[in-house]
Amino acid sequence: MTSEDTVTTAADTPADAVAHAADTPRMILSVGSAAFLVYFCMYAFRKPFTVGLFDEVDVWGFDYKIILILAQVLGYACSKFIGITVISAMLKRQRAFMILGLVAASELALLGFALVDAPYNIVFLFLNGLPLGMIWGVVFSYIEGRRTTELLAVILSSSFIMSSGITKSVGKYLMVNMQVSEYWMPFATGVLFILPMMFAVWWLEQTPVVSVEDQLLRHKREPMSGEDRRTLFFGIWPGMIALVVMYFILTAFRDYRDNFAADIWSEIGMAQNVRVFAETEIIIAVISLGLMASLFFVRNNILAVKLVLLLMIAGLVLLGAGTYFYQAQILKAPFVWMVLIGLGAYVAYIPMGSILFERIIASLRYRSNAGFLIYIADTAGYAGSILLLLYKELFFHEVSVMEFFIVFSYATSGVGIVSLLFCYRYFDLQLRASAGQDEAALMAQAATQTATV
Repeated sequence: MTSEDTVTTAADTPADAVAHAADTPRMILSVGSAAFLVYFCMYAFRKPFTVGLFDEVDVWGFDYKIILILAQVLGYACSKFIGITVISAMLKRQRAFMILGLVAASELALLGFALVDAPYNIVFLFLNGLPLGMIWGVVFSYIEGRRTTELLAVILSSSFIMSSGITKSVGKYLMVNMQVSEYWMPFATGVLFILPMMFAVWWLEQTPVVSVEDQLLRHKREPMSGEDRRTLFFGIWPGMIALVVMYFILTAFRDYRDNFAADIWSEIGMAQNVRVFAETEIIIAVISLGLMASLFFVRNNILAVKLVLLLMIAGLVLLGAGTYFYQAQILKAPFVWMVLIGLGAYVAYIPMGSILFERIIASLRYRSNAGFLIYIADTAGYAGSILLLLYKELFFHEVSVMEFFIVFSYATSGVGIVSLLFCYRYFDLQLRASAGQDEAALMAQAATQTATV
């Protein structure tokens, strides 16, 4: 296998300008912006359909919109499961073609959704979600394993906070101002983002290779074999299972809030405010990503893992406390409540797709890449989203979206906090042991060198 076939490679030139090209502020901004734009555009093919109410169709007594969301999330979850192998074993030269091919397949599915009558078009939303779930892993492979990964990940992560609200606003605009039907609106929104997506992928392909110094500080990231995947998973399985439990319920909450945002705002009485989707998410993005960016200054990987877990716990505390204060009428503004619980959810959610596994790998130094752990967690997370929607529809069909949302806020906060407290204790012990082994190895190497002299 050549260096061009690996997901991340060291520069094979001694020129400092090449070896450290990705560390300059200008290059950080360029690479981060390219990654941001790719993932931002992806949301235009995934989320705008949720702005439609689809309240004129009934599917065997079930809510048609919930069935649509379930179909897409099921496709997305299947994509995450496939990605455990595909993303972890992906070669560098495949990445750009993979992104463009996945997006093209999802847009064709949206065309089918528009052309085929309801409810027979449900299958096309499954086909729409099926390719899109692997794009995050492809994009993140460009930026992992670098000293600047936190900064790049913050820029990238801001895309899925901001893009959902903004692309929904685009979809809403097409429906309200351009009289595009709710069935054609998802496809029309996607068309608007095809050229920006192509440009963004070209831009991302200009990312410099990873330097040797980055590999020493953050560990070299390589395509994984089946044996590599088994070794890593069983090496950290208790902590990984606890993280998966937390992410299972948190992703379900995050997706429920995202998919039913229009319904929640409608029950609050702000249904006609087109800007509210974007306004809340931009505020959440600025605050949550500012907190994530601060971890760039923590060079010690073990300390960084602990700080990330504590930050995630604080986010889930905010989620539960914010809902309590709103219910108790201590917090009277619904806009502020939606910002607070969104902030709490994303502070706990964002690290799972980037920073947490980036630092765990850098600390434990298995032959691996972050995509493998990210996609294990994502598979569980989207399974949680599917099960939540089924649970709500089967057992709480008569309960309003808002009532269920409030109850689920408390459940997410409680389960998540307990799981993360266990994780903190587990990884504290695991990382101490790993640090001790590294120190012993260095001492043995120094003793050997002294004896030789």
